[in-house]
Formats: sequence, structure tokens, C-alpha cells
Amino acid sequence: MKRRILFVDDDPNLLQGLKRMLRSMRDEWEMEFAPGGHEALACLERAAFDVVVSDVRMPMMNGVQLLTDIQSRYPQTIRILLSGQADQEMTMSAIGPAHQYLAKPYDADELKTTIDRVCTLGDLLGDERLKQVVSQIESMPVIPALYLELEEELQSSDSSIAKAAAIISKDVGMTAKILKMVNSAFFGIPQSISDPSQAVLFLGLDTLKTLVLSVQVFQQLGQNLVSGFSYERFWHHSLSTGEHAQKIIKAEKGEPRMVGEALAGGLLHDIGVLILASHLPERYQETLRLAESHQLSREDAEQETLGTTHAEIGAYLLGIWGLNTPIVEAVAFHHHPARSLLQTLAPVTAVHVANALADIGEGPKEEVPPNIDLDYLAQLGLADRLPVWRSLVEVPVEK
Repeated sequence: MKRRILFVDDDPNLLQGLKRMLRSMRDEWEMEFAPGGHEALACLERAAFDVVVSDVRMPMMNGVQLLTDIQSRYPQTIRILLSGQADQEMTMSAIGPAHQYLAKPYDADELKTTIDRVCTLGDLLGDERLKQVVSQIESMPVIPALYLELEEELQSSDSSIAKAAAIISKDVGMTAKILKMVNSAFFGIPQSISDPSQAVLFLGLDTLKTLVLSVQVFQQLGQNLVSGFSYERFWHHSLSTGEHAQKIIKAEKGEPRMVGEALAGGLLHDIGVLILASHLPERYQETLRLAESHQLSREDAEQETLGTTHAEIGAYLLGIWGLNTPIVEAVAFHHHPARSLLQTLAPVTAVHVANALADIGEGPKEEVPPNIDLDYLAQLGLADRLPVWRSLVEVPVEK
């Protein structure tokens, strides 16, 4: 079936330009164009849409107000906001209702790729109830203003360590958390670091962004967890997986960007578990009972009770936030890396192996980690590297 996309902008010239620019997509998309927020809501009352793409500055009802209304009334609809540099203050007020932002000016390829990607990730979820629950989660509070500021600083032509440290220092709790982590066994540095600027210098901006994102995502999703869920155990496993994943990429001489993506994928690989435990507690408990009573893996029990798994739910959420594709794929396929169709070492490879290594902890070095797709590693020519990767797991991550 064709994707149904609704574009909203009060400028008739821009709408006409969009129609011309996207004419080649008529065989794949069913598109409608609304000249304002009220007209867009009328379109939604008549028919369902997969995606709404709205300009931020419009009279009567601006893009933030429109997407807020859509979030409440049509939570399964993916919501994308178009904003220019001058709209930054208004864009920040869209924290929550917008799944993703696109900066203006944009080109046709960027717009097509973004829409296709969020729709494809949406297809990962067959259960409409789950899709609605995931879509209702206010995405930007868990991609907080602090993270967005760091993202902007990283892309700035005059970015600096001092500026990044000043951003982190605005949040006392986050500063303390970052300093605690940088001084833990996770990074294994020889001397103690007490200055945020030193921490940023040591970590680098990409790693810092990943840590800020992970910490605040977990804190917010972890506030209303189902009874019996161990947040500390979850956090420790996520840290261990991220640590092991980046070590694997470094051992294989992967480029710095891939190291960062492996760290992010490892830290976030089980975010879907938090979503289930905090937003679907009864169904999550049912899954745990089924796994225990029938001796099933958690993933098989999730598939039985939910029609999907925590990996797919997590990937869907991260995808509509606009995280890099390698990170989303690492989350989506960390149990089944062959489904990614990649024929070379990638973050998903490292996260798949690291997840199993984190479960083993400091077990016997000759032990072959369970739940590893050895055929996949053999196809990549990496099966003989498994003992090397296993030997990297020496220092436990501090809780």
C-alpha cells in the first residue's frame, strides 16, 4: 500500500514547490497538501495518514500547536517539523510532539529519505497498539535540550571543548553523572578527573553526546517501571554492552565514527525493554511469566505475547528520533545481525557480540558465548576473532 503523507504550510508557493519536487513519488506516496493547521486537522478527520510534515511558523495555528494536537488525537501518526535557524526558540517548544526535525532549506532527497526511513522503521511493528504506545512517548524530553545543544555545538564551525563543558555544567546532576562515569572502570583512565572540561576533552563530543542521551533516556523511562524490574541491573548491562562493543570495533581498527556508533548502539540496545516495562507493564509481566513457565527466551516470549520484540520497539523509537542508521540497525538486529544484510563489520556486529559477552561477564575465557550467530560471523570472515573479542572482557563496568 502507498504511504499517506500530509504536508502543511501556509505559503502556497512553498506547497506548489513541494508538489513539483515530490511528483516522482506519486507511485509510492499518496500525498495531500494543507495550507494551515485547521485544514490539516480536517484532512486527518477524513482519513488516516502515516506521516505529517509541518512548517513551524504558520498563522492561526503554528506547527508546534498542530503537532501537539495530532499527538493527542492521532498518536500513531509520525510527526516531522520543518524549521529554520530563526525558528530555534519555537522549535525548542516542540519538545514532545515532534518526532523529528528537518532544517530548512532542505532538498528533495533529504525529505524523501527521512520519510521513507521513518515509515520503514514503522513497519517493524505489526501490533498497532504497540505502535500507538511508542508514538505517544514524548520523544524530545528523552532527547533533551542538553543533547540538542551538544548536537548544535558539534556541528558548529567554531565548536570547542570549553563551550561543550559549559553546556554540561548547566545541569548539575548530569555533570555529576558524567564525572562519575568518566572516572569509573568503564573508561579505565589512570588519573581522577574532576573538571567537566577535562571530562569533555577525554571523552570527545560524540561520546559525550551518547552518554547524555543514554542517561536522560534511561532516567525518564525508568521513573515508572513495573514492579520487580531492576533498573540498576539494566543500566549495568547497557554500560557493559556499550563498553564491549566499542572495544570490538577498536580491535578491528574501525574508524572513529563506527566506534561511537557501536558505543551508542550498545548503550541503547535494550531501550525497548524500558519502554515495555514502563508503558506496557501488564503485558510485560505476562511476557516474563510466559518465558519462565515455558522456558523461553525473553525475545521469544515477547514475540508470542506482543507480536514483536523489544529490539524492534527500541529501533522504531530511535529511528523516528532521527538517530544514525547504523545505531538504529544495531538496536533492531542485536539478536539477529544477519537480518541487517550487511556483509562487513558494522556496529550491529559489535553490539550483537557485546550483548552476549556482557551476559557472560567474567566467565571462563575459553567459553563460547551463547546466542551468538556464528554463521553470520563466518560469512563476514570474523569467526576466528571471537576469542580475541572475548579476551577484551576483563574489567567489569562499575554500577
